[in-house]
Amino acid sequence: MPSLKEIKGRIASVNSTRKITSAMKMVASSKLHHAQVAIQNMLPYETMLEHILKSFLAAEAEAQTIYDQERPVKRVALVVLSSNSSLCGGFNANVIKMMQHAVKELSAQIGAENIDIYPMGRKVAEKATKLGYNVKGDWSATIDKPNVHDCIDLAMELGKRFAEGEVDRVEIIYHHFKSAGSQVLMTKTFLPIDLESELERDHERDLTTSIVTKKAQDYLKKNRRKREVKEDEVAPLNDNFIVEPDMHTVLSQLIPKMGHLMLYTALLDSVASEHAARMVAMQTATDNADELLRQLNLQYNKSRQQAITSELLDIVGGSVNN
Repeated sequence: MPSLKEIKGRIASVNSTRKITSAMKMVASSKLHHAQVAIQNMLPYETMLEHILKSFLAAEAEAQTIYDQERPVKRVALVVLSSNSSLCGGFNANVIKMMQHAVKELSAQIGAENIDIYPMGRKVAEKATKLGYNVKGDWSATIDKPNVHDCIDLAMELGKRFAEGEVDRVEIIYHHFKSAGSQVLMTKTFLPIDLESELERDHERDLTTSIVTKKAQDYLKKNRRKREVKEDEVAPLNDNFIVEPDMHTVLSQLIPKMGHLMLYTALLDSVASEHAARMVAMQTATDNADELLRQLNLQYNKSRQQAITSELLDIVGGSVNN
């Protein structure tokens, strides 16, 4: 049985750890609030632009570009988003696991040498390099300070490689932020432009709170919109477009803008998901520290009471002998 001094030392150590995890939880909560505001300010514009452009490409027969044409896949680029630091639960491990799964599936079809990895985040960059993947560039700094300029550079590089035939498909692997208690790991096709995905997109989000509770986790289940689509029903598209000044000019402006906004949205999604995951992890660690402190205090009190009882028995025994 440990001594009172050892138990007291453990209590002090757990108390110190609890202060750190509690402070990190508060920092993550503050950063999550800023990330939610960033998504809330940018999301309506990106969502509407993507809807308009995809509806336009699907409705106009003349609006044909190389960016929405399917072709045999011989080389694939994967943009994988993770964090630069740890202590965020299974956030990075899940992203890396999905990246490895995607590479394994694609390797069976086109070979591992025809897969390029664009890592956005130090954790996934280190893992991809360690596994010997074809890593293109270092975009880790973008995670700490999300900005649209880096997304523009990356989107232009990917678009140029796709237009020149160097890659045939580009996919993004990231966490989709739905609420503070729910982040969904997903894969999204960046190029070629997926026109059919617009009808299946998940627009359900809760950007109003950073409280991680069971109630927050059940928010989307209770408030999910019920979409009843008949088998013969087709979602209508607005095919009454007037193009000015000409088709080429409009598409040459809208497609690059949609590309970098898709990357920027995925970046903000990943950053918000990281802060939410870290807040959950630190909250769990703090709760575990509280439970451990309760057990240690109980053990300390029992040991102290036992020591006092032993001393009293020694005193009583000594007086009886005298």
